[in-house]
Amino acid sequence: MSLDINLKITDRNGVTHDIVAPTDMAMNLMEVVRSYELAEEGTIGICGGMAMCASCQCYVKSAHELPEMSDDEDAMLAEAFHVEDNSRLGCQIQITPEIDGLEVELAPES
Repeated sequence: MSLDINLKITDRNGVTHDIVAPTDMAMNLMEVVRSYELAEEGTIGICGGMAMCASCQCYVKSAHELPEMSDDEDAMLAEAFHVEDNSRLGCQIQITPEIDGLEVELAPES
């Protein structure tokens, strides 16, 4: 039985999208943004989800408890542009039932 969750994703133009994402496909937030084409092709997920770029940086707007940042994610955000206290890499946020209702805003392109 597949369980879908609801996400609110604000794109780089300031438009908020209500997205339904499956939790049974091992997707991450960056892949959801790509599959719904919420960012221009070639501007997100450039490294393929390896935490080697910051093209999928987003700002977490809701009070969800997300898994701790890995060293790779922490190091990448230390070098990225437009970083805020609530910045995370979308490729490191797995689509799980625990993040139902998550609200994020895509960071500007670097």
